[in-house]
Order: sequence, then C-alpha cells, then structure tokens
Amino acid sequence: MPRLPDLEAMAIFARIVELRGIGAAAVDLGLSTPTVSKSLARLEQRLGARLFNRTSRRLVLTEAGQRLAERAARLLADAEAAEAALREDAATPQGPVRLGAPMSFGVSQVAPLLPAFLARYPGVTVDLHLSDARVDLIADGFDALLRIGPLVDSSLRVRRLAPVARLVAASPAYLDRHGRPGHPADLRRHACINYAYTGVAAWLFENRAGEVVTVTPGGPLTINNGEAMLPALLAGIGIAVLPAFILGDMVAEGRLERVLPDWHAPDSTLHLLTAPGGPRPARVGALVDFLVERLAA
Repeated sequence: MPRLPDLEAMAIFARIVELRGIGAAAVDLGLSTPTVSKSLARLEQRLGARLFNRTSRRLVLTEAGQRLAERAARLLADAEAAEAALREDAATPQGPVRLGAPMSFGVSQVAPLLPAFLARYPGVTVDLHLSDARVDLIADGFDALLRIGPLVDSSLRVRRLAPVARLVAASPAYLDRHGRPGHPADLRRHACINYAYTGVAAWLFENRAGEVVTVTPGGPLTINNGEAMLPALLAGIGIAVLPAFILGDMVAEGRLERVLPDWHAPDSTLHLLTAPGGPRPARVGALVDFLVERLAA
C-alpha cells in the first residue's frame, strides 16, 4: 500500500522557501529550528533529492527544490484557504440546514416560525422535512430533528423542550349515540381511532387521586397522521387521543367534546435531537438556539 504524502513536511518546506530561511520559518510556525530542519531532512530523504544547497549564510533552491516549490506553495495555500473557509462557516451562520419534524406539529407549530428565523439569519437556508415516521438523523442526513414521544436510546444529543398535552375527544354526535364514558375501562365498549406511530398498544390514563388505568383500544381505523384523524372524529366514527395543538381549537369551538374530563392521558414530550460530539456549525447552532427560544415554553 503506497504511503500518503508528507503534507506537513511539504507545508514547512513551502514556508522555508517563502521566508528564505529555516530559522524564519521556525519562528513563523511556532516550532523550534531543529524541528523544522528535521522536517526538511525527512522530506529530502523521502523524495531522494536535495532541495536546498546550504551555505553558511543562505539556502539556495536546487533544481529539484525549484520544481517542488511552486506545487508545495499551492498545497499550502489551498490548505490554508480550506481551513479559513471552514472556520468562517463554523463562526458565521450560513449555508443549508436540514430539519425534520412530525407532520402536524411541523405544519402548525414549526413552519410559522421559519420566516422569523430566515429574517434573522439571511445567510442560512432551511430544508424542512415533515414526516411522522421515525427517521435516522445521521443516516438520513439531518442536522436536527424534532420528535414528540418516547425516544429510542442512542448516542444523539437530546434536548427536552416542552411537555405536549394530550386530549381525549369525540364528536358530540358520537357521544350522544354511544354514551359518554365515565371511566377509562368503558372505552373497551367504544370505537377508538388509533395513531399508528405511538409505539404502544395501550392508552394510559391517570386521575387526580393517582389511580392509573391502561386500556387496549379497538376500533375501525388506524392512521399514521394526527390531523388525518380529524375527519373521522368529526364524522362521529369514534374516540381518539391526540395532542392539544391538534384538538384544542375544535374542543374550544364545541365541534369536539372532551371525554373522561376527570382523567388525563399523560403528557408527551417534545425533544430536539442533534448529532453527537464536536462543535456544531454556526448555522445548526443558530437554528437549535432559535427552536429552543421559541418552543421551550
């Protein structure tokens, strides 16, 4: 297997040529003179050619040194430019950020925030991907993910932003026809509309006395998006448990009615996930800080 080029020695050689001396290069690079001399000797040995003719007062490039000097200078300049660009990118919010969020939450809560973010950071572009399916932050190329509900253990950075209240509701017409449950166990006799991505097969309820009841719902419809459950709810198909940001207005307007008002489904949690380890690019940090500012309420 061929060895990789000795780029460090090439860079030091380029600086020796630029500053016309080993001592001057050592001072500029913050290295000792013996270290710079050894690097030059290592490069000459590797290449099998003398790069300088040394006199007591000066260094003179050999023919081989002259051929290498221009290319080494380009390598050094390219490396310095690459580092400068990355440092600028890390320090200044600019460039694309890919954000994932649940569909209904993304439409109602995240998308309305983005105009203010883009106005604050005009150098940043946002690619917002909405899906209730579980995605892999690393494998799917996301910079940040918003997720509601329990999380699978992982090495990702996780920031808990806020509780997400959940309501149990049905249409008044359904409840008039089938009766109003007084206890969670009564739900076993009712049609329930299920959310496909809960990750659990049961609904959990708790009352003020601390009594906890678990019910396995059954019903004619399972859907993988919360808002898509609303037409069935409004049409009187059954009872559903959904976040308050989906049901709240309809309950307030009387189009839907809260079920089991003396019981509550435990709050879920809104999390912000980012990649583990190392400093974030400024564009990602800016979006993370903005989402924390606006959503951690």
